[in-house]
Amino acid sequence: HNSLSTYGDLNLKDMEKSGSTDKINMVVEWGSESTPTTKRMLIQKSKDPTKVTSPVVMKLEKHDMGDYKNLVDFVKWGAENYPAKHYFVAVWNHGAGWHFQDMKANGQMHINDISYDDDSGNHITTEQLGLALGEIKTILGRNIDIYGSDACLMQMLEVAGEMKDSVSYVVGSEETEPGEGWPYETFMKQWTANPMMDAPSVATLLSKEYTKAYNGGVYSRQEVTFSALDLTKYDAVIASTKALTDHLKTLSADSLKQITAALSGVQAFYYSDYKDYGDFLKIVSALPIQKDGALFTQAQADLKGFVMSVDSTSSFAPAQGVSIWIPDYASSYMDRYKGLAFDKSTGWSSFLDLVVPK
Repeated sequence: HNSLSTYGDLNLKDMEKSGSTDKINMVVEWGSESTPTTKRMLIQKSKDPTKVTSPVVMKLEKHDMGDYKNLVDFVKWGAENYPAKHYFVAVWNHGAGWHFQDMKANGQMHINDISYDDDSGNHITTEQLGLALGEIKTILGRNIDIYGSDACLMQMLEVAGEMKDSVSYVVGSEETEPGEGWPYETFMKQWTANPMMDAPSVATLLSKEYTKAYNGGVYSRQEVTFSALDLTKYDAVIASTKALTDHLKTLSADSLKQITAALSGVQAFYYSDYKDYGDFLKIVSALPIQKDGALFTQAQADLKGFVMSVDSTSSFAPAQGVSIWIPDYASSYMDRYKGLAFDKSTGWSSFLDLVVPK
């Protein structure tokens, strides 16, 4: 229910070029700017490219797509009515990574991280997304095979941390996504042709098809990056990041000053405080400072094991698949950040306190 509605129509039409099969069901909860009615649909193959023709199997009035409980309800309904051996849950909408806050008229902060519903004014926060996926895991009785954000800026260590115990693989972009989003036509054509692919193969396929679509493919040429993450390797990244953080905090004032100066050279994205973690490791490990090189080597190895596939056009060549929060200056987001699972596990904010200009 927002400004991306026309792209939703486009994506649904592209899904209908393959449609559901006897091996794969595509089930959609579709909200539009043009109507308050939300539709649940089983996507079926269509020969009419001018309109969405798949059957509507349920209608919901005044359905808030910014309420994480409704995401849970949709997947519960989908699993009950279209049971499967494996599940890929995707949230299609605006996205802003782990944070985006603005001030309400009453002076309170309004958090809107993903899934904006302009009718209700609500959004799903990063923390609520983690809650939703945890509840979905309980409903399914096991991990969600793949979670994906067809939304901007969501491929972050902080976002992944909220779902690490509920999801096996994550797909998404560190950068903003063009309005067209995922290339459902080419992706689903290949997946439905080989429906027995395992989850890592499906996740990697989407990463490669996404970048191909914007590198002279179906969506012409735009600068993009995309990746597929193996959350079964997330704990190793956490452990090496914590060890590195603890070490960095012991460096001399001069070394920390050099790190601060180097941060502007790290690959950043639409929000300049979202920086590529792999590029951060590469740049800081090369600085002429007193440091434990083995800790950087371990962190880089763990990151490489965590990122199954990273695919980028030329502007994002330094990107290594997942971003991390490094603000450009002291941030009002810090108190909230310290409540995230990632920071509780690594103490990253205590390093930021030493290198971020006040």
